[in-house]
Amino acid sequence: MRPELSAISLSALLSLALPFGVSVLILLALLKSGVARNLAMDLPNQRSLHTVAIPRVGGVAIIFATLIAWSLLPERPALLILLTAALAGISFVDDRRGLPVVVRLLAHGAAALLLVLFGLNGSDADVWRVAGLTAYVVFMTNAYNFMDGADGLAGGMALCGFSAYACAALIAAAEPMAGMSFAVAAAAGGFLVFNFPPAKVFMGDAGSIPLGFLAAGLGLLGWRQGLWPLWFPLLVFSPFLADAGVTLLRRIWRGEQFWQAHREHYYQRLIRMGWGHRRTAVAEYLVMAGVAVSAVAALGLGTQAQVLVVVAWLAMIAGIMLAIDRRWQGFLRAAKGAAEHA
Repeated sequence: MRPELSAISLSALLSLALPFGVSVLILLALLKSGVARNLAMDLPNQRSLHTVAIPRVGGVAIIFATLIAWSLLPERPALLILLTAALAGISFVDDRRGLPVVVRLLAHGAAALLLVLFGLNGSDADVWRVAGLTAYVVFMTNAYNFMDGADGLAGGMALCGFSAYACAALIAAAEPMAGMSFAVAAAAGGFLVFNFPPAKVFMGDAGSIPLGFLAAGLGLLGWRQGLWPLWFPLLVFSPFLADAGVTLLRRIWRGEQFWQAHREHYYQRLIRMGWGHRRTAVAEYLVMAGVAVSAVAALGLGTQAQVLVVVAWLAMIAGIMLAIDRRWQGFLRAAKGAAEHA
């Protein structure tokens, strides 16, 4: 084995063990001491899929563990660290006290614009490219938050998605990107110990917002560094992007207040139709893992083969969503009939 590959492997292993352990220890301390219940609680309401109050401090552990691991890496993007920490802090305030939608979106937009202009060398690009990349970062940031509504789901996407980034970076012998991505995946894995159904703790906005930002930010950073083509991060996180995007467009088309919490996502429909959190999470994991493995494998193929892989997965995800739509309509008709005969 070449010395540089050995060094990469050692760094990757450390990036896995440290954030996983820190994430687990933080959550153990918060949950066992009862501090978690005093920091932020998720109270059930008419839009919830749970029936009891659950602490939502998992994001604190994920981001704190990630940033500790990143601080030990020999190379790290200072701006990305600063923006991630800032978004986590603002989102934690939102978890505790609630912030207006406008304030949250302004913070997301400012972080995205700063990342594109100064973290991705976008200052030398035309205004439309900057606007497009900024809009993508904002959408990914919020799409991840939209999809954080079921036990194990957002943590599983982080584990699969950032592991795919790390594996692709290892193939390209890009140690800093591999270490950063492995750190996020491992921190999310530590959170999953407590979040896999039935969840003892939720991620909260302090986790989902920074994770969405990092999914976009690291994906674009790897693209700018030539580690992977632009389709790669989009495909890796397509299970979240497809559900969030289609649901958002549908709600906008119907004239609904799309920024408000709801129970119309495809994963929420599965749970409401009787699948439950555990079965839904496992089914989503299979799709996430399949997409991640296929995306990494496709990097070694020619352009035409890559296009076929992307199209095949988009068609498969679309087919799954159409099947859920059909079953959902049947579920609604059955529920309406039962209510009329009650």
